[in-house]
Amino acid sequence: QEPFVADEYIERLAWRTPGGGSRGGEAFDPKRLLEEFVNHIQELQVMDERIQRKVEKLEQQCQKEAKEFAKKVQELQKSNQVAFQHFQELDEHISYVATKVCHLGDQLEGVNTPRQRAVEAQKLMKYFNEFLDGELKSDVFTNSEKIKEAADIIQKLHLIAQELPFDRFSDVKSKIASKYHDLECQLIQEFTSAQRRGEISRMREVAAVLLHFKGYSHCVDVYIKQCQEGAFLRNDVFEDAAILCQRVNKQVGEIFSNPETVLAKLIQNIFEVKLQSYVKDQLEEHRKSDAEQYLKNLYDLYTRTTNLSSKLMEFNLGTDKQTFLSKLIKAIFISYLENYIEVEIGYLKSRSAMILQRYYDSKNHQKRSIGTGGIQDLKERLRQRTNLPLGPSIDTHGETFLSQEVVVNLLQETKQAFERCHRLSDPSDLPKNAFRIFSMLVEFLCTEHIDYALETGLAGIPSSDSKNANLYFLDVVHQANTIFHLFDKQFNDHLMPLISSSPKLSECLQKKKDIIEQMEVKLDMGIDRTLNCMIGQMKHILAAEQKKTDFKPEDENNVLIQYTNACVKVCGYVRKQVEKIRNSMDGKNVDTVLMELGVRFHRLIYEHLQQYSYSCMGGMLAICDVAEYRKCAKDFKIALVLQLFDTLHALCNLLVVAPDNLKQVCSGEQLANLDKNILHSFVQLRVDYRSARLARHFS
Repeated sequence: QEPFVADEYIERLAWRTPGGGSRGGEAFDPKRLLEEFVNHIQELQVMDERIQRKVEKLEQQCQKEAKEFAKKVQELQKSNQVAFQHFQELDEHISYVATKVCHLGDQLEGVNTPRQRAVEAQKLMKYFNEFLDGELKSDVFTNSEKIKEAADIIQKLHLIAQELPFDRFSDVKSKIASKYHDLECQLIQEFTSAQRRGEISRMREVAAVLLHFKGYSHCVDVYIKQCQEGAFLRNDVFEDAAILCQRVNKQVGEIFSNPETVLAKLIQNIFEVKLQSYVKDQLEEHRKSDAEQYLKNLYDLYTRTTNLSSKLMEFNLGTDKQTFLSKLIKAIFISYLENYIEVEIGYLKSRSAMILQRYYDSKNHQKRSIGTGGIQDLKERLRQRTNLPLGPSIDTHGETFLSQEVVVNLLQETKQAFERCHRLSDPSDLPKNAFRIFSMLVEFLCTEHIDYALETGLAGIPSSDSKNANLYFLDVVHQANTIFHLFDKQFNDHLMPLISSSPKLSECLQKKKDIIEQMEVKLDMGIDRTLNCMIGQMKHILAAEQKKTDFKPEDENNVLIQYTNACVKVCGYVRKQVEKIRNSMDGKNVDTVLMELGVRFHRLIYEHLQQYSYSCMGGMLAICDVAEYRKCAKDFKIALVLQLFDTLHALCNLLVVAPDNLKQVCSGEQLANLDKNILHSFVQLRVDYRSARLARHFS
């Protein structure tokens, strides 16, 4: 038996032999085991011989059966060849018979078709005679259950009657036409009843019969009318229309042979009747009285109509459903879209003007007229070149006349206008219309609000010699900067997508560039005059607080202060202005303005120090003042300004250095590159300058 393992077989044999193993205390007997092995080998040999004989016998039997099978196969092949020959003969015979049958069938059909036509013509003549006699006796006309057959007959008779001369057959033609009309009405009535009962199969049968009648279109109209009964009960006519079309789309294919035409006609009816009347009611109510509500309704209705159109695109409406639906939408809204942009611009203009006026009224401010024309242009050019205030200064009482709330309202109105423009404008007019809306934004936001605030802010800047002047123009700068960021964001987010691929893009960019440059000129002018006022305030502080005895004290040995009172007040003032500039501007503008202020601040201190004579102790005090000014200059975080004050501090050392060391100090790193006249001017400020010894050392 398989699997056979010789080692295991021998092992089992040894264990079964008495004395062949040591288990159970039995002694091992090799002779007995050998004898058992010999006997077993003999048994195996006998078994092998017996099996071998059996194998030989089976092989002989197999060979015999194989020969018999081969012989039988040969006989079957011969029989198969004979059968195949018979089959071919039969096939040829069948083909011959079939040819004869087909020929006979053609002959019979050639005889039968005219016969059938003759029979049908005879029946039609019989029915025609009934109409001619004026009495319909046939069961097909009197039995209401055979309306389908009657419809087929009357339809054929109606066609025949069309060919007959009117003068001889006018009476019978009118009777056939009357019956044709009656049957048509009965079929339509039957279709209507079946539709109300919801019997789709009956509707399909009647529609198939009516297909050849002139009144088939009336059947479709009846179906469309009844479909809409009870379909528009909610407030949302668009959702109702979508649900109705979805329901009809599933049903119409089971009833009509041309479902796409029927569905298209239903949709056309919904658009031309339901939607058009709904849109008219919603828009005409506000068209002349409330432009804002009119525009909102127009945008909402047009959007919902186009969304409905997108849903209907899923249905089979024929070949060019996109054009079909676009024409339906255009037919509804064309009278409103033709002058849309004029209404939009008119509303935007009045709304923007109202927002601005309401703001100025809240401030009790009567808006000044910013003049235009030759005189104003001349003033503007003179002001740009001289940076001098032309005209009286106006006290704005700290009011910037800029409002983020106003700006947000204007931008929100314009954003909504851009959205409406995108939706309601014809693609060819979109860039032009968007540009007109942008022009409105520029006019009211940039010109009427920001530019007016800049003009008012410029007029409110006091002259540079004014005392205790309040400087509010930096607040105007700060707010104008914030507003212009919002303006730029709307330009990029809402206008650019509408004009990006049109020639209007360059026109809009140029208009934006021009308005920015115009405002930057006024901002630069106002900042420059504000810096002049700051320097003027510092001059007033120095003139009021700095005493000549500060730098030439009567008692050189009894100076108790570290720096003068004038220095303290100037530094305090400067630090406030630096902080205000940082809060009012951003980016590189901060560094640019601070550098300009720092340079002017340095020039002021430089010129101020040259107005006094300095004793040794006074020179030390001047150095302490300049050190404090330099510490203040560090707040600017501008390398050039700090370098200027470092040099000024080094120059002040000339006021106290010993005469013998003057040349060494002047050739030092910070003073070596300065003009000798500048060094000389500082040395001349020493009270001991006229001594022969000092003049000799500096010569």
